[in-house]
Amino acid sequence: MRHAPIDAALFVSHRQQLSALLPPRSVAIVHAADQLPTTGDGTLRIHPAADLFHLTGIEQEESVLMLCPDAAEPNQREMLFIRQPNEHLTIWEGAKLSPEEARSVSGVARVRWLSELPGALHTMLCEQEQVFLNANEHERSSTDLEPRDLRLARQLMHRYPLHHYRRLAPLMRSLRAVKGPAEVELIRQAIASTDAGLRRLLAALRPGVMEYELEAELIGEFTRRRARMAYEPIIASGKNACVLHYTSNDAQCRAGDLVLVDVGASYANYNADLTRTYPVSGRFTPRQRAVYDAVLRMLRGAIARTTVGISLRDWKRAAQLEMNEELLQLGLLSAAEVERDSPEEPACRKYFPHGLGHSLGLGVHDLAPVNGPLQAGWVMTVEPGIYIPEEGLGIRLENNVLVTAAGPVDLCAEVPLEADDIEGLLAGRRRGEIGG
Repeated sequence: MRHAPIDAALFVSHRQQLSALLPPRSVAIVHAADQLPTTGDGTLRIHPAADLFHLTGIEQEESVLMLCPDAAEPNQREMLFIRQPNEHLTIWEGAKLSPEEARSVSGVARVRWLSELPGALHTMLCEQEQVFLNANEHERSSTDLEPRDLRLARQLMHRYPLHHYRRLAPLMRSLRAVKGPAEVELIRQAIASTDAGLRRLLAALRPGVMEYELEAELIGEFTRRRARMAYEPIIASGKNACVLHYTSNDAQCRAGDLVLVDVGASYANYNADLTRTYPVSGRFTPRQRAVYDAVLRMLRGAIARTTVGISLRDWKRAAQLEMNEELLQLGLLSAAEVERDSPEEPACRKYFPHGLGHSLGLGVHDLAPVNGPLQAGWVMTVEPGIYIPEEGLGIRLENNVLVTAAGPVDLCAEVPLEADDIEGLLAGRRRGEIGG
């Protein structure tokens, strides 16, 4: 693993939380992610399954966790199954986890070879009544691939048709939404790497630079800090910033334009997700500054409302009402349009067409109850934006916020945000003052 070791106590705690939610005589099974093909004989680098990592810290392919809190034998209540190393694998793929290493990473006392899984599973199912199986139930998921979890579900239902099968995903959704202090610290490290990458990007930003050259600055800094890209970055200059999911990153940054940078580092599989908008020439025009300050006021207001107990629907609606007033002051909406506003047809939709934010953690769009309400321990992105295609102008600002009983904590407070600070940093690049 690239990142520093994580105390296994984190994963022990997560398994205890899940076990406490399982009804009597239950077994829960969680798989590693599949290794996905590219073309020919190529494969993508494996991306650890978030649920398995949340419960074990294991990042190795084909690993399986089995939890059975009521097993008669105490050493069968938690079992981790991993691939058995062999000479061929070692030569071609490198060393795999030994049982001792897997125990150290996960805190699971009983680690067995994957070849033992069918027998162990049969023993547990003869003893238990309910089987909790996992599936990707993310509300934005849209894939036709049948993952390892569903292949197992089909096999078990065929072989053991009289058991009661239950969904594990709702339990994991509620558990993963609330981050403990160790998880928040990992997100902070991801944010720190993102901040360093953005400062390095600023040092390279000038008229004529290509969007992909700015992307390269981010990749270099993230790699140096034992991190990787959390998602495909958006480096969108000029009118490209009005394309919400622009990822071509192949245009030239022109004098007088803005460049919108939506990027996050992933450290130890925990993600950051930030957006900043910078003037390519070093200073905002009066119009750019007016729109920028409006988005910044929106960000500040929305962060202040990121509090325990608010529903995501009400959180977003309050931002839409605030955005209506900002757009009215900018001359983008008329008083009549604001008067016709409704939750179903918000007046601001033309210039602010997306949501206000989402849960953040092991997923960039992390699992959490769909409408909240927000609880202490949630980490939320807050990302208002104004997009004016007819002016070739798009501005979005995004910070990551920890919800606490004492109020919101802006985890990105150290990442330059005020327009004057941005202009000062860009002026300092000529003197070599921007540090990573």
